[in-house]
Amino acid sequence: MNITHIIREILGSNEAFAGKADQLSEDDSLFDLGLDSFGSVQLMLALEERFSVEFPDSLLNRKSFASIRSIREAVSTLIHQDAA
Repeated sequence: MNITHIIREILGSNEAFAGKADQLSEDDSLFDLGLDSFGSVQLMLALEERFSVEFPDSLLNRKSFASIRSIREAVSTLIHQDAA
């Protein structure tokens, strides 16, 4: 499974995106579409568990969770840092 697919799978478990996570473009604003602060924390925790990474304070911001693309870039960065 690729990172984007897993992100979509996790988003699909969020009430705001249930049944439509696969239809989101990579650049759709998740906050404009219903992601709230509680949902973003749940998303972060699920991503940390699924990818065995930990989001540093520098990535705990709205920009990092704004879209599927920004989430994928953050997760990719964390995975590569852990591998180094």
